[in-house]
Amino acid sequence: MSHMPSEAWQLVSLPDAVLEVMVRGSGEPVVLIQTGLTADELVPVAEHPDLRDPFEVIAYHRRGYAGSSPVEGAGSIVRDASDCRELLAALGVDRVHAVGLSYSGAVAVQLAASAPDLVRSLCLIEPPPVHVAEFRAVTDQLIEECQAHGPASALERFLRLTVVGPDWRRELERRLPGAAAQEERDAGTFFATDLPALMGWQFGPEDARRINQPVLYVGGTESGPWFARVHDLVLSWLPQAEDVMLEGADHSLALTHTAPLAEALTSFLHRHPM
Repeated sequence: MSHMPSEAWQLVSLPDAVLEVMVRGSGEPVVLIQTGLTADELVPVAEHPDLRDPFEVIAYHRRGYAGSSPVEGAGSIVRDASDCRELLAALGVDRVHAVGLSYSGAVAVQLAASAPDLVRSLCLIEPPPVHVAEFRAVTDQLIEECQAHGPASALERFLRLTVVGPDWRRELERRLPGAAAQEERDAGTFFATDLPALMGWQFGPEDARRINQPVLYVGGTESGPWFARVHDLVLSWLPQAEDVMLEGADHSLALTHTAPLAEALTSFLHRHPM
């Protein structure tokens, strides 16, 4: 069954793709870059009044998700960042606060480094532990699982063993209705495009020196050792970074701790206006 955009979403044309976009509120623009797998994971944050009311919040679906164009060729963090830049240009936005969650934290970092005049501030919600050897080993196994047995098998293994647990469908539907079916439709993009893009992304401390914008890191106290190491890495690479840790939250914090996350983002953005 094909995805049809609801009234909340509009289709915006880029030079070589069409992306599905939702714009909420008014004020200084804030772009919420879609993470991997769960296309609408940041939508509750986008629609939370703490963020939506004082800002113009832009959420969108990356290539290969929901009603946006399919992916052609290999995935690329650099291309994802370029897509975001072209989308903002199409919307008439020339200065933005950028927010990334997990996979899209890498995209937001790449965008801030490659387009410093565009990105006023950078908010990173548990960016991916791509520099952690154990994470890379698990990711390689998931890519191989997808290649050998298909995206449905890789999705089941990913969610049951590494993220949510055996009740993942029920838990996900309770917090974000329709998300389980969306994940099953778009799993091929995540395992065949996003994860290889992440494994191939080259970004180190020298690249991080190009990021001079104000930075906020938001994490959960229960997210485990991989993300604890990401937290330490971000703060060492970006000494200007502030950090907020949400008590009792894990990597699902955008869905489980939406209000405190929106409050943390809003407080940071108010301290760093354009």
